[in-house]
Amino acid sequence: MRNSKTVFTTGEVASICNVSQQTIIRCFDNGRLKGFRVPGSRFRRIPVDALRAFMRENEIPLENLESGKKKVLVVDDDANIVDMMKDLLERDGRFEVRTAESGYDAGILTEQFRPDMMLLDFKLPDINGNVVCRRIRSNGAYQHMKIVIVSGVADPMEVEELMAAGADEFIKKPFAVDKVIAKMADLLALSPV
Repeated sequence: MRNSKTVFTTGEVASICNVSQQTIIRCFDNGRLKGFRVPGSRFRRIPVDALRAFMRENEIPLENLESGKKKVLVVDDDANIVDMMKDLLERDGRFEVRTAESGYDAGILTEQFRPDMMLLDFKLPDINGNVVCRRIRSNGAYQHMKIVIVSGVADPMEVEELMAAGADEFIKKPFAVDKVIAKMADLLALSPV
């Protein structure tokens, strides 16, 4: 599924490049990212060719622009859940998926893959989800990333801690996969399939 858009908003460019919208606005305003202002407004628009050139100059992978898919990192030490979620998300067609089975692997893949969303198990073998959340939220490069925590633990205090650590959503296991995918699409502002 190739992205057929020819002009992008700063928010769309931020999502494609996996950076904050403020970063894109700064690049536009200082001339590093070419584009135009909508007449009579403060809105900035970036033509696809200018975006492609900007991405090449800054060594940002063009896959996001080309595929139009959102990148999701599934982190869970239960191989059955990982395989099921990967299969269902890829079949959905709107997601590009990578997987990790530990907090350590999640950190490495976050750096390499730069996901739009992390579907994160709370109880990992090496580190808990709230620690992963805090580390991600402390890095400005990942402010755009949505974090959905899944767990069989539903102690209200722990859920509160997770939300305070930076999770965008908490989903209790066992869960209905279609509801999880719908929530993910909602958080990423994706159109229904």
